[in-house]
Amino acid sequence: MLKLIFTEEYCKPQNLHPFTLIRHIQDLRIGILTIREKWEKMLGLTPSYDKWEGYYLDDERSIKIDKAIGEDTWVMVHSNVLPTPKLISKIKKLQPGEFITVKDEGPVAYKFSAKEITGLHKIKMQRAVEHDEAIDILHYPWQLFQLNDKALRNDFALLTAKRKSKAISKTNKLINPKQIFIEEGAKVEHCILNAATGPIYIAKNVTIQEGSMIRGPFAAGQNSLVKMGAKIYGATTLGPYCLAGGEIKNSILMGYSNKAHDGYLGDSVIGEWCNLGAGTSNSNLKNNCGDVTYWVHADKKEMSAGNKGGLLMGDYSKAAINTSFNTGTVVGICSNVFANGLTPKYIPHFSWGCDGLTKYKLQNAIADIDKWKQLKGFSITDKEKKILTDICKKI
Repeated sequence: MLKLIFTEEYCKPQNLHPFTLIRHIQDLRIGILTIREKWEKMLGLTPSYDKWEGYYLDDERSIKIDKAIGEDTWVMVHSNVLPTPKLISKIKKLQPGEFITVKDEGPVAYKFSAKEITGLHKIKMQRAVEHDEAIDILHYPWQLFQLNDKALRNDFALLTAKRKSKAISKTNKLINPKQIFIEEGAKVEHCILNAATGPIYIAKNVTIQEGSMIRGPFAAGQNSLVKMGAKIYGATTLGPYCLAGGEIKNSILMGYSNKAHDGYLGDSVIGEWCNLGAGTSNSNLKNNCGDVTYWVHADKKEMSAGNKGGLLMGDYSKAAINTSFNTGTVVGICSNVFANGLTPKYIPHFSWGCDGLTKYKLQNAIADIDKWKQLKGFSITDKEKKILTDICKKI
């Protein structure tokens, strides 16, 4: 039996903070699916864990590579690699002991069995196979919104292949309906759906309220809600249980987060369980049209992301009404942001306000997170409390 394992050994997950502070790289959402879900679906594998209950990092999900792995054949991939059909095809043809290399990136995938294991976490590879296709590999968090257009199109093709969309209500105005796919249980009435610029995918139990205008590529995850009169441009992804309103462009809400009111969100990535208050907006372009830089905490320096870059907000963070986020702003996890004028470009984890000096008390943060989760029918778990406590102690 073929099994899949991810490695972060050469991926530098700290460079993808704040989003990899409480999750593995392969659990980042880009396009419609997470990286893990892409690999499993393309390899034809059964999901390896319950994505709702087993989401956060813990030692129990680590796999010990030794002779005890049994008779299975394993594929090990770098967790920041976005799979392509051509790459998957080549991986399936590998023999145990062979690995795939990509120009300028090095090895990205390995196939092995017990015969290739020479010791704990030691695998003997015998032959390199070159892969001549350019593939997308995540190294920094702003690449999530930069690569979202391509990833969304690829995921749409993967999820809708040989399937038929639910009938779309005639109250809607459709452009290029062949590239619009609506799952059963979704409610879409009196909206404009323009798939001429990219596909539109609407998952189960999604509601797109009347008057919404959506240009693809766009995806709305299960149980998400787009509010009346929303203006959404591609490439935008709403993860499960998100609320979206106002104006959104080229952004990812990973899941369970709210940008429910007027205000602009562009070229941005929002983690899980975040909330942007009414009127909150971000800048994504400098007045001089110069390079947008982001603070990379691991390297203790700012790095250029090109001339477009908005807000990168870590999980469990919130912004007060009318917050104005500066171009290229990074907000850590568990922060409660409020400010007069533009925010600083870097707001640390567990911030209260945005001066970097006043801390959000851990027990207050945990209590508030639980209240937010209850609004969507969830509650904070003991595992989450432990993770947040451990992180808070280290910062």
